Amino acid sequence: MESVISGKALMTKNNTFIYDKDNDISADDLSAMISKNESLSNDYNRDYNYYVGNHKVLKGRRNKLRPDNRIVANIASELVDTFTGYFMGIPPKITLDDDTQNDNLQHWLDMNSFQDKLAEVSKQSDIYGRSYMLLYQDEQANTKVAVLPPTNAFMIYDDTVEQLPLAFVRYGRDAETNEINGTLYTAAEIKSFSGNGVFTDSQINVFQNVPAIEFFNNEERLSLIDKVNTLIDAYDKALSQKANQVEYFDNAYLKILGMQLPKDKNGNVKLDMLGNQIIYSPDNMNGNVDVGFLEKPDGDVMQENYLNRLIDNIYQVSMVSNLRDEAFSGNSSGVAIQYKMLPMQNMAATKERKFTQALRNLLAVGFKLGTIAEVPEDELYSALKFKFTRNMPRNDADEAATAATLNGIVSKETQLSVLSIVDDPKKEIERMQEEEKDGILQNIDIQNQAMKNMEGAEDEKNTEEQA
Repeated sequence: MESVISGKALMTKNNTFIYDKDNDISADDLSAMISKNESLSNDYNRDYNYYVGNHKVLKGRRNKLRPDNRIVANIASELVDTFTGYFMGIPPKITLDDDTQNDNLQHWLDMNSFQDKLAEVSKQSDIYGRSYMLLYQDEQANTKVAVLPPTNAFMIYDDTVEQLPLAFVRYGRDAETNEINGTLYTAAEIKSFSGNGVFTDSQINVFQNVPAIEFFNNEERLSLIDKVNTLIDAYDKALSQKANQVEYFDNAYLKILGMQLPKDKNGNVKLDMLGNQIIYSPDNMNGNVDVGFLEKPDGDVMQENYLNRLIDNIYQVSMVSNLRDEAFSGNSSGVAIQYKMLPMQNMAATKERKFTQALRNLLAVGFKLGTIAEVPEDELYSALKFKFTRNMPRNDADEAATAATLNGIVSKETQLSVLSIVDDPKKEIERMQEEEKDGILQNIDIQNQAMKNMEGAEDEKNTEEQA
């Protein structure tokens, strides 16, 4: 279902902007979409605060009459970092079939620190639910890539069934005037705007495509934190109350009943030596002496069960494996661990499909300009190959055994791709061929030297016989 923002600007239920493809984006509609994205930024900033540890439990007026600890167990950060490390800890292998094209592609990826930026995109999509990569030309006409969060950028899709990128918006607020200014990227041009979406100047878009791509984990644009923020709030509150109770017990009152304490020369009992948390009465109705601390209700078992249940629910709902859980201790087999991590593997498989499509579209835009690698247009999508590897404790012996089993069954490149220690199968094949070539040349040299030695010995023998 779509809702109207302004004029021809619409928004879908997953907070995606839609616009009529047959009309230019007007200044009023652009201003309305920016205002809408700024309202969405409240949710984005809330998720970011969860990630950095600025949780809800830290806010609000403090109680000065009793212990009021505010403790944050930053589980949100652990969820995001664990899943990002699992999914992107081992950089994906992005290759082209043609050797020359592949060399150019690898050079461009290295020059742009692309793997690092891809890891940042992955982390942002886990925090916010979406993130963007923007291609641009620097002053030396080199194609560069930048990572942008959804707090100050958004994509506008057309209103067709394919919902193709129609425009990309990047904006910010002036520190002095608080006025919005930014840039609108379309396939034809790049336009600057200021104020309420008023366009100031424009230039030709050399990419001839919208030079930005949206990355997301799922179609709902749901982040890891969105799934469990209420559970995290409950855990922080319960943990803080636990600390309050511990402090409350430390401040227990001492009761002294039916016992006469020594007095000073003025006839006053010296209670200040024992502290100010004392209940003292020399008279006791029962006539018995009663000295001890007042006992308070102890809900330790209930609290611990509650905290453990919250932790279990947080990891189950987020589908991120709790690597500190007892299930991962001991000598579990690799297959057993994989079953325990199956929910996270399923989530990563969905994210991999989304990221593969986004990467393919991003690189296709750069290829058309010819600055990354010159790939024919009809081969733009088929020539690109992506290999994602989950970052798990690896068993080199098992991988080597698997690779050896594949010998003669699949191509050498596919055989080497199962080895996590091989970053680029194509390069590895080239190195193997070079080593084989060097080995052959070495053998030839050895044989030639042996032949020379034999010829020399034969000549020496003939000389001796003639003598």
